[in-house]
Amino acid sequence: MTPESPEDKSRYRRYLELLTGSLDDKKRYRQVKARMGRLPGDYRIAYDALERYLMFFGRADGPGWLEMYEDLADLFEQSAANATPIRDVFGDDPIEFVETFIQNYPVGRWMARERDRFTDAVARAAGEQDRRAS
Repeated sequence: MTPESPEDKSRYRRYLELLTGSLDDKKRYRQVKARMGRLPGDYRIAYDALERYLMFFGRADGPGWLEMYEDLADLFEQSAANATPIRDVFGDDPIEFVETFIQNYPVGRWMARERDRFTDAVARAAGEQDRRAS
C-alpha cells in the first residue's frame, strides 16, 4: 500500500468541500458552539434562542455568517464576564436588536437571489420591463 500524497489529499478535500462546504468553517463554527456551551445558564438560553432565530431569519450563507456568530460569541462572553443583565444586552425589543445587528453583515447568496427573483416577479406582474434588462 502506498502512502497518500499531499496532492491527493488536497484534491480529495476539494471534492469533499464541494459537497459539504468548507471544513475550516465547520471547525470554526464548532468552536463557537463550544464557547457558547460554556456560558452561564441564562446567557446560554438567550444565545440558543438567538441562534435559532438567525437560522430561520438570518444571513446564514453569506460570506460574513461565521464572523457574525463569532461576534455574537464575543458579545455574550463579555456580557457574562461583566454580569450584564440579559435585558441590557437585548434591550426592550429583541427583534429590533437582532435585525439591527445583522445589518452589519452581508446578505446571504440565497437571500439575495430570492429577493431579486421576488422583485423581478412583481415587476413582471405589474407589466414593467424586467429590471435586470435595463
